[in-house]
Amino acid sequence: MHIENYLNVIDACRFCFMCRHLDPVGNVTFREADTPRGRALMCDRIRMDAANLSNPDYIDAFYRSALSAANRFHCVSDYDETGLVLAVRRDIVEADLAPAAVKALAKTLEKDAFSVKGKGNALYFGPTPELYKGCAVITGGDPGKALAVLGFEAASKKVFARFKKAVTDSGCKTLIVAEPSAFEFLHDRLPDVKVIHSAAYFVEQGMNKTGSRKAVYLESDFLKNYCGNPSAPRDLLKQLGYKLVPFGTNVEESYAVGEGAVVYDTLYPTLAERLCQRVYDLAEGLGKTRFITASQTVKDTLKKYNPAFDVITLEEAVALSQD
Repeated sequence: MHIENYLNVIDACRFCFMCRHLDPVGNVTFREADTPRGRALMCDRIRMDAANLSNPDYIDAFYRSALSAANRFHCVSDYDETGLVLAVRRDIVEADLAPAAVKALAKTLEKDAFSVKGKGNALYFGPTPELYKGCAVITGGDPGKALAVLGFEAASKKVFARFKKAVTDSGCKTLIVAEPSAFEFLHDRLPDVKVIHSAAYFVEQGMNKTGSRKAVYLESDFLKNYCGNPSAPRDLLKQLGYKLVPFGTNVEESYAVGEGAVVYDTLYPTLAERLCQRVYDLAEGLGKTRFITASQTVKDTLKKYNPAFDVITLEEAVALSQD
């Protein structure tokens, strides 16, 4: 079983309470099963008796995880509980125990295909190609990250192979990626291609300051907790003239409303709405402060449950600066 690669995590996390306050789902459900400790305890039961892998309550708990990795990023001992959850999801899939909704979603994601339009020295992958003059554009669905997160490793590799072929055939040696989940997935998988996040691209271009306005930057789970917290998004907003204000109860918690799980709102819309409501509630004292996110997925989720909520993406902030 894949969880056997994380026995040290199970041993450490099953009796540790230190990061329970950092689990986004646990903070809205208040269930022990929705904390790193709770999930490690369940994995411990599976380790002792593999028959426990088929427990439907366990399976649901593992898929309910938002995979923010905030607990891992801030763990003083670097225990990878996020990796443990991803491993048990692979075990669930390989035992043909994935919930029907997860299987159905995976079937849809397996069909994703990719094509390249235009010519340029760089290739862009994201929702706003109009910002990238002189770049070719690759279109299609998710490059395999969502399938990997759901535990469908073999299917993920097949989709990624199609994405990689499209990139290789384009001849481009630079790939600009907007969505943090795709950037995290791709940044070390294309050895002959320089993969950069869109924020880093614009910082390199040098943006003109267009005024001064307060804003909250909602940290991306993937950029902060998976990719070492690069400064590019904040540097970009500073270039654009935004003054960033603190948000939430602490700087360690994730407010990315399920971004780490990629397709969280599709599988658990009720929980996604509760994650959003926590953001809305914490935002009440900030007046008309604008929220900015690196993720189109995060923006779409926040707008879905409160269309009036003022949130834009980093790319939209750049577009506004050019108007």
